[in-house]
Amino acid sequence: MWSFIKKFIDHPPPSTTKVQKDIVEKFSRNSSYESWNKEDLIQRILELEKVSKVKKREHPDEVIDLKKDKKAKKQKTFDFSKYNTRFIALRFAYLGWNYNGLAIQKDPTPLPTIEGTIIEALNKCKLVPSITPQEFEFSRCGRTDKGVSAMNQVISLRVRSNLTDEEQKDPRNDHKEIQYVAILNQLLPDDIRISAVCLRPPNSFDARFSCEYRHYKYLFHKDGLDLDRMQKAAKLYEGEHDFRNFCKLDGSKQITNYNRTMISANIKHVYNDFYCFDLIGSAFLWHQVRCMTAILFLVGQGLEEPTLIEKMLDVTSMPQKPMYEMASDIPLLLYDCKFPAMEWQEANLNDYKSVKYGKAVSALALDYHLKATVVEIFKNTLPTSDIEFSGKTRINLGDGKGKVVTDYEKMLDRQVMATVEEVNSKYLERKKRNPKKK
Repeated sequence: MWSFIKKFIDHPPPSTTKVQKDIVEKFSRNSSYESWNKEDLIQRILELEKVSKVKKREHPDEVIDLKKDKKAKKQKTFDFSKYNTRFIALRFAYLGWNYNGLAIQKDPTPLPTIEGTIIEALNKCKLVPSITPQEFEFSRCGRTDKGVSAMNQVISLRVRSNLTDEEQKDPRNDHKEIQYVAILNQLLPDDIRISAVCLRPPNSFDARFSCEYRHYKYLFHKDGLDLDRMQKAAKLYEGEHDFRNFCKLDGSKQITNYNRTMISANIKHVYNDFYCFDLIGSAFLWHQVRCMTAILFLVGQGLEEPTLIEKMLDVTSMPQKPMYEMASDIPLLLYDCKFPAMEWQEANLNDYKSVKYGKAVSALALDYHLKATVVEIFKNTLPTSDIEFSGKTRINLGDGKGKVVTDYEKMLDRQVMATVEEVNSKYLERKKRNPKKK
């Protein structure tokens, strides 16, 4: 403490006022503190406190620094060109409820995107040179919308490497490589997890175009649904069909071919009273699974016949999509993506960091389970009724709420939307009038 006092007295700050200097001068006449008695020392401390208070009143934004000024160290710029790179594939899972979809967007979004979060983590640990995907050969397998989750999503990209090009070819050098999975999981939130890395993807590999098929599951509760009718209807989706009446048309893509092949479509049991619409296809259109599920719910409720699907797939007799609500986003998940044989390397489960972040996922699952249990107790505590209003129909949309209508209108009697050709043409006209606006 006395060294602090002596520094202040011997070297008062430049901005010290005259009153402060007088006080300092008064107590500078005798700097041999060892000879001071207790009362004098206490008096000096009180006077110094008075100096400090005056200083704070007159210069509230200034801070007296009695230590020698140290120059702030300039952060070194990371020169990415000095490092080797390699092309890899990452497999990951995420819960989509808190995100604005998978794909990174040019314009700001209300919520972060999955890709944006991953790319920021990649850039933070200097695995990629920027947050611009085009700069590191980035590609995604399947695009998921806001609220949709995925269990085995895949991206491919070029990242920084510890190894030379020759060393990268030999699997015996893999232990020397950057631990991509572990490093990224340290930086990512608990609801986005990297599960594996492929250090040597097949030649000409592309996460989007190398995918052989995509596997979706749409979860739902069986309450009020005829599962046999739904299964019968689901099988009608199988094979190659034109699915323009089961998607959202997007003029900006200028799509003219809506033919897609569904490898299998079934209603499967998950657990207890929960089932899923299990769908495997080579490729999908925008909102296709949610539209297909919405029609299955109508069939399961007895509001439509299974043969409706055949009629909607016949675009010759029904070239325009009827107006209907698609199913909710939350129960949908991209369950798997099938690729040619690849050497996936998962994190070492015995490693401390892997165990740590594995526990974080378990904690997240428990958190949601506890919340679900609390909601169940909450529901059972309140007076409720499952009786629907007379003359009303609640259309199942998979979210538990649905849509209540007075008179249900059959699908074939509804108003229809614009044709594919009209949607594409209107977009081009709008773009011609305003080239900058999408």
